[in-house]
Amino acid sequence: MHCLDRRAPGTTRTAVGVCHDYGAAVRHGHTLVAHRVVRGGPLLGRPGEVTARTIRCTTSAAAQAA
Repeated sequence: MHCLDRRAPGTTRTAVGVCHDYGAAVRHGHTLVAHRVVRGGPLLGRPGEVTARTIRCTTSAAAQAA
């Protein structure tokens, strides 16, 4: 898979992940790793929480910050 932002004719960059928000392939230089809390568990009682990583492209990360 190749990075969406480096798709100029005759050039390719290998992607390292897929943006969580846009679904676009991203290379290392255009990738930000964010952390988010994921909740799960039983409907009754106390749910558990786990910190998970989310990959975002720099475009998506800028939109999230605005």
